[in-house]
This record gives sequence, C-alpha cells and structure tokens, in this order.
Amino acid sequence: MGLKIAVLGAGNIGGALLGGIVKSHLAAPEDVVATDAREERRRELAGQWKVGMLPTSDNREAAAGRDVVIIAVKPPVVPQVLNDLRGTVRESQIVISVAAGVPMSFIESVLGKRVPVFRAMPNIPVVIDEGATAVAGNSATTPEQREIVERIFGALGCVAWVEESQLDAVTALSGSGPAYVYMVIEALIDGGKKMGLSHEVATRLTEQTVLGAAKLVRQTKVHPAVLRDAVVTPGGTTIAAIHELERHGLRSMLISAVETATARSKEIGAQIVERFSKDHPPAKTGGSARTNSKPRKRSPARKRAK
Repeated sequence: MGLKIAVLGAGNIGGALLGGIVKSHLAAPEDVVATDAREERRRELAGQWKVGMLPTSDNREAAAGRDVVIIAVKPPVVPQVLNDLRGTVRESQIVISVAAGVPMSFIESVLGKRVPVFRAMPNIPVVIDEGATAVAGNSATTPEQREIVERIFGALGCVAWVEESQLDAVTALSGSGPAYVYMVIEALIDGGKKMGLSHEVATRLTEQTVLGAAKLVRQTKVHPAVLRDAVVTPGGTTIAAIHELERHGLRSMLISAVETATARSKEIGAQIVERFSKDHPPAKTGGSARTNSKPRKRSPARKRAK
C-alpha cells in the first residue's frame, strides 16, 4: 500500500504491530517509525524489522507526515502522548489507539480537532499472529480507512468490528481472556501431575488439548455445549468431572470475571478522563459575572447638602 506509519510505544503489542505491518507489506520498513523509552528495545526492533526507532520523547517527530499513527502505550500514558501530538496531527491522518478504556471523544478533545480515530483492542496472542482484535471507529472514518485498519490487525489474527460502547466488554473477554485460559491450562497441568504424570507430559497434552478444542469450535462453528456433549459418555469420567466443575461454579466464575473486568475497564477510562480534566482545566472565558453570589443592592442616593 505504500503507507507511512508511526507506532508510538513498542512494547509487546506495539512490537507485534510493527511486525504485522512489515510482513503484510502495508508499508516498507523505511516508511515505518516507532518510539520507545528503552534503548535495548529500540535496538532489538530496529534490527529485527529494519524500521526507524526513536526515544519516547520524539512522539511528535515520529507522527509528523505519517498516514497512520498508532498509539500503543498503556492507558495512563495516553494523555501525555496525545498532548505531544496536539497541533501535529492532520485531519487526513488515521489515529489508532489500542489503550483500554480511553474513549474516542477524549482522544479527539485532547488532539483539538476532528480526525479519523479508531479504537482497537488486540490481545497478547498477536505476538504469534494468532490475536483477536475488536475495532471501533468514529464518524470521521471512511471505508477506505477501515480497510487499512483491518489489514493492519488482520495480519496478526482475526478482526471484529464493534460499537465503541462494546469495547469495555471486549477488553474483559478477549483482551483479558488469555489470562483466564492460562490459569485453566496451569490447573490442568497440575491436575495431571497430581495424578502421576510428568510435568513435560502433562504440559504437552494440556496445550494440545486446549489448542485442539479451540480449533474445533472455530472450524466446525458448532456450539461448545454440543461439542462438550459429544465427549460425555453416560456414567463415564467426563460427566463426573463436569459435575464437579459445575458444583464449584466454574461457568459462573468465568462469567463474573468478564463482568468484573468490564466494569474495571470503564473505571479506568473514567479515571483517566477525570485526572486529565483536573490537570488541564478549561480556560476561563472573559467577563466579570459572579457565581453563587446574591446581586448587590444599590444604596439610596444621598441628598445633596444645600
């Protein structure tokens, strides 16, 4: 496509985006630049993908003249990065944020102009091109720009388009979801070890079991409950184990985990907006109008002494 792209923040997600952009030929390596505070990380990515790397303090320089600017820093750092970009971002540039909880209206207000803004929520498996990313865009975006964004994240896994109001739930489900799955994997490995399997055997069987089960859901499009019932034999081992899982509330706990993480995502966004508003109060307008005070009474005119 011949795009010029800046990735501001080159952590796990930002680094994966760099790789996806280069591998999918959305931009030539010499047309990609990224920022990061860590010198070692900058050297690593520059050597791996042959892209330009700048210190974090050069966000403004990195974004200048780019077609796409991706903000890939942690949520509390987003206001600082947006301040760096204020006055630099053009109305034709695409701005993509992957920060959880930070609304597009806030991004627009800090940038100080109406620009095409996308919010994306990728998860950590993007580092192996098996990520799940949900994306929302504001009303200033075009179908052509949506295609560019879909190609960027599509190079790293699957992409789903949602309304911005759904992104907190996405953050809780697929954004945080790998952590839940890792806990299940860890527990299954420990279960195998408790029953006498070696760590190596328990790990290999567990990872393949989880991978195979997920692939079966994706490829067959069959409801997980139906696939589960296909494993269950009346009076067998699986139904006995499922009874134990239900008794301890596995399904309820996972549902509650998504619910709790959704609420936390909303809280994070609200806290960032509130903190920024306190640190950057709106400029006072002119005028001498008083607030919360009673109108002054005029004293009667004194009579002139004769």
